[in-house]
Amino acid sequence: MNSLRIAALVCVVAVVAALPAAAQTASLTDAQKAFNTIKSLPGTWESTKPDGGRGLDVKYKVTAGGSAVMSEIEGEGPENMITMFHLDGPNKLLMTHYCGAGNQPRMQAAVSPDGKVITFTFLDATNLATPDTGHMQKLIITILDNNHHTEEWVFADHGKEMKEVFDLRRKM
Repeated sequence: MNSLRIAALVCVVAVVAALPAAAQTASLTDAQKAFNTIKSLPGTWESTKPDGGRGLDVKYKVTAGGSAVMSEIEGEGPENMITMFHLDGPNKLLMTHYCGAGNQPRMQAAVSPDGKVITFTFLDATNLATPDTGHMQKLIITILDNNHHTEEWVFADHGKEMKEVFDLRRKM
């Protein structure tokens, strides 16, 4: 009877000891899944304006041996911007946005349970004169299907937020 209790105790201890490793694996899996989702976006995506006019094009490209994804927003002038997505360590997905405002905010991702919404929130920035200076504060990417996603960009300037949503469809 004592050896049965000892065996049961050893099993319980082994399971409890494995929990932190399982949690770490889950975090890695979430970050990697989100990065893989972004890596599935290569190509040109186009948006339309609410009035039906032509909006912006967004081009995605996997680069640097698959370790980074570049997004290039192409519009008419200052909208032209670059965003780089990459993993940082085992459980963080980061992006750096090279903004037309002349600064470079970095943001970290959180992923919805279904993996279809990736929300990047502000960490820090280079070339940001003050925390109130206008800069991108948040990006929400919502995957609707393989050929359709939205990007909601939030720009913060002296306590005011401005949102712009791009409804993007893959160009065939």
